[in-house]
Amino acid sequence: MNPKFRQAVESLHPNYERLIGAAPYAEGSTLPEKGVYLFSKDGSNFYVGRSDNIPRRRLHHIRGSVNQAALAMLIARKVTSCPVDYSKGAKQRLLENEEFMEAFRRAKEDVRKMEFRAVAECDPTRQALLEVYCAIAANTQHNDFRNH
Repeated sequence: MNPKFRQAVESLHPNYERLIGAAPYAEGSTLPEKGVYLFSKDGSNFYVGRSDNIPRRRLHHIRGSVNQAALAMLIARKVTSCPVDYSKGAKQRLLENEEFMEAFRRAKEDVRKMEFRAVAECDPTRQALLEVYCAIAANTQHNDFRNH
């Protein structure tokens, strides 16, 4: 393995431990601007993401559209057995699917109630590595690293 890559990967675990050990976000508390975040519920880890604006990204997850609320989208797809589809017009078909849209609305409400934690990481390369590391280490249920 490339020594620089090995060193980068081996340095990720302390940030993972800080993420897992962080107190859940409470309304009015401060979140880091850039870094990696985790949605969890009842001891189960659901989704890890990364952002250069974590406070805004959190709001997108709980209030956003089909294009912004990635976790709710993944949950709704699972509930309705709608496969991931990258063909032309696929998102429009989802928007017109009443069963999917109801599942999406319920999923956003569920995501809103989940615990949210975040850890700072400003370097974009380390952010990307940390996101993948945390998703694997936390055994998240809904991370999907396919290119959307």
